[in-house]
Amino acid sequence: MANKGPAYGLSREVQSKIDKKYDPELEERLVEWIVAQCGSAVGRPEEGKTGFQKWLKDGCVLCELINSLHGANKPVKAIKSSGMAFKQMEQISMFLRAAENYGITKTDMFQTVDLFEGKDLAAVQRTLMTLGSLAVTKDDGNYKGDPNWFHRKAQENRRDFSEEQLSEGKNVIGLQMGTNKGASQAGMTGYGRPRQIINNP
Repeated sequence: MANKGPAYGLSREVQSKIDKKYDPELEERLVEWIVAQCGSAVGRPEEGKTGFQKWLKDGCVLCELINSLHGANKPVKAIKSSGMAFKQMEQISMFLRAAENYGITKTDMFQTVDLFEGKDLAAVQRTLMTLGSLAVTKDDGNYKGDPNWFHRKAQENRRDFSEEQLSEGKNVIGLQMGTNKGASQAGMTGYGRPRQIINNP
């Protein structure tokens, strides 16, 4: 992990494309939100992608964040700062599990190595954005910060129709289906025969 040399060729090109997806403006907004949500005890990262990664790498800030979105029933019981790589990765995994239980789908989640090894910090940003959007949408009083920092997720909008309304709907032909009003077979010829073109002098 730590003893990896520089990337060359295709792997360097791929890493360069991933790095370009990282958004410095989004980093600022996420830092503001995390500090507002968790309190100033979590500190602030150095500016830039490397500072952002170092700040989140041990998993402590992430676990504080997910805990702050729950009331008294906190999903991560023990948050310990550790210099050991496997302990840090374990805490990132605990955050990811708790985030999934909170409602983030698997497709919106980053992998532990994306953050720990700095492979794809744009994916980390996406996960945190999704988490913020969910927190704003839930509106359960646990979200702190400016609600305009995140988009609200679409809510389910159920409509209940009576049996009478449903049966009425069966009688309506939608215009996109077309209609056969005014259709006739006048002028049609039998299958396979050439069309008759009649010239009127």
